[in-house]
Amino acid sequence: MSKLMALTRPLFRRLTAVAGTGLLALATSLAAAPGVFNVRDHGARGDGLEHDTIAINAAINACADAGGGQVLFPPGRYLSGTVQLKSRVTLYFDAGATLVGTTNLSHYLEPTPPDFMPEAKWGKWHRGLIIGENLEDVTLAGPGRIDGNRVFDPTGEERMRGPHTLAFVNCRRLVVRDLTFVDSANYAIFFQVSDDIDIRNVTFLGGWDGVHFRGAPDRPCRNVQITDCRFYTGDDAIAGRYWENTVVSGCIINSACNGIRLIGPARRLTIHDTLFLGPGVHPHRTSKRYNMLTGILLQPGAWDATQGLLDDVLISDVTMHKIASPLGIWLQPGNTAGRITVNGLTATGIYRAAASLESYAETPITNMVFRNVSLEFIGGGTAEQAQTPATAPGVDARPLPAWGLYARNVERLSLESVRLTCATDDLRPVMMATEVQRINFSDFRFTEVPAVKEPIVLTNVTAFDRKGGDPITR
Repeated sequence: MSKLMALTRPLFRRLTAVAGTGLLALATSLAAAPGVFNVRDHGARGDGLEHDTIAINAAINACADAGGGQVLFPPGRYLSGTVQLKSRVTLYFDAGATLVGTTNLSHYLEPTPPDFMPEAKWGKWHRGLIIGENLEDVTLAGPGRIDGNRVFDPTGEERMRGPHTLAFVNCRRLVVRDLTFVDSANYAIFFQVSDDIDIRNVTFLGGWDGVHFRGAPDRPCRNVQITDCRFYTGDDAIAGRYWENTVVSGCIINSACNGIRLIGPARRLTIHDTLFLGPGVHPHRTSKRYNMLTGILLQPGAWDATQGLLDDVLISDVTMHKIASPLGIWLQPGNTAGRITVNGLTATGIYRAAASLESYAETPITNMVFRNVSLEFIGGGTAEQAQTPATAPGVDARPLPAWGLYARNVERLSLESVRLTCATDDLRPVMMATEVQRINFSDFRFTEVPAVKEPIVLTNVTAFDRKGGDPITR
């Protein structure tokens, strides 16, 4: 037995030493492994004082020249200008590792969008702390942090916005997982005309938009998944345009602006099992507000002309609290909408505006379905507000002459098991619909306010069918 103990004692001492040194020993062992390139081996100091840009890019280049692998950031604060991604490279940020954007604006570069994109002319607006162009098979993984450092640019957008944190163009198969993005100086993750993007278990704290992605009329961003992420952003949590095959699932969305804002066409968009929660933890940097605006705002053509189709949209099993409006679907000239289904939406503490479905385009919203929907509004609207005609929407939710649901220029509207309530009496109608070809009510229930003699106002509605759904009395 003593001989066995003598043989095993060195192994025991080695295991004990590894356990005692923890993550530092793990980082050291990884650095020695084939295909792992430690940024410190290429001269990075990680002290948060000296710029590590050259060393980090040297490690990435060495990794790419070797055919790919992992670039390791051990614990430390790595102050840097633009880091340039390469294909088949993984950036791994160990626990305690933070990449920090320098405040020296001359140290940032930008990828170049294709000429057919209107954004191509915006030059330095595309700058990023981490950039990539025409890449394949790239991963950024945690559990470390990437800190945009709230870099201020008085010549930037809104005379304050600096570089994006992660900006890439025309990339394929990019994965971002387990990381935390902090205080982005513009968008945290921004990509254009890129496909097969997987953003998973990522946390966004402060900054502007969390994930923003844009395609073009004949070149959408395809196959994007945003799963199990946590957004605590100052601006829109998720935004962009020209999407195809997009899934947002299992997320927590907290914002001082909108939750999800679509400003152009999209096809096959699913938003599932997601919580939208206001007010914002972090302020909107321009207006200083904290209150959250619309939960889901689909508004093709909101900023500029973006002709195309919004179709095959499914919003399911979604919960919202303390938001200005739960849902806005607004079409501008040149846009069309096919089938949009809301199947399972619960919202409470809605403080500004009804859910609204509005087409100001040449064609109506084709087919809108609300099923298993429960919306609770603050209430308190006046009779004067009920007489104020709705004007065309701008870019944010605005008060409407109905407190619960407003529809304009819709071909078919189906309301199945819909419950609209208000916490205090509201002297506006619960619902207004104009220029709607057919409405089907099936178990449509709402708070009855005795002073409101006409709770449902239908104007130029060709046909409607109502089955079940008595008013709700307090």
